[in-house]
Amino acid sequence: MDIVNQAIRNIPSHPGSARERLLLAACDLFCRHGINATGVDSIVEAAGTAKTTLYKAYGSKEGLIEAVLEREGSTWRQWFSDEIDAFEGPSEKKVLHVFNVLKSWFREENFYGCPFINAVGEHDKEDDKIRLITMKHKKIVLDKIGELAKDVRPDDPEGLTHELALLIDGAIVAALITKDPGVADHARHAAARLVN
Repeated sequence: MDIVNQAIRNIPSHPGSARERLLLAACDLFCRHGINATGVDSIVEAAGTAKTTLYKAYGSKEGLIEAVLEREGSTWRQWFSDEIDAFEGPSEKKVLHVFNVLKSWFREENFYGCPFINAVGEHDKEDDKIRLITMKHKKIVLDKIGELAKDVRPDDPEGLTHELALLIDGAIVAALITKDPGVADHARHAAARLVN
């Protein structure tokens, strides 16, 4: 996660293409200020490009939003999966380690919550496009948690997966609101009661 954040902080000097600079600028601004509060002018200014470049590269602000969510989701999922896989120990302990991983994310200077939860919260609830992108992301995360749940609760892995996912989502929202990484500890204690 720090690699992405470092790239975002260095947007003006980023040697990448205009398309990449737009994506990084939008990631930073959408996460920091919100999608609706961030106008196209702010994005192109931060990226050092023209509006026409944004429209040529992404078609619209909505197209850019979708690209940001795809990029953020892919980067976050890879990081999350790598952190969980790096932990050696039985599945019960690995499930609890998920919340240590989250706590390290919550401690980051640029922690602005889950971009997917934030995007769904900001968008028209009748617009399925953002919700479907979010569900795609959530399914991949659920599949990862489900791998652990099969070993921990073989008689009901799906139930445990969804219970853990609720704790994860709740911890993310609580950490965003309170700015207290310690909420991950409370979620981990709740998870411990589910797996024991």
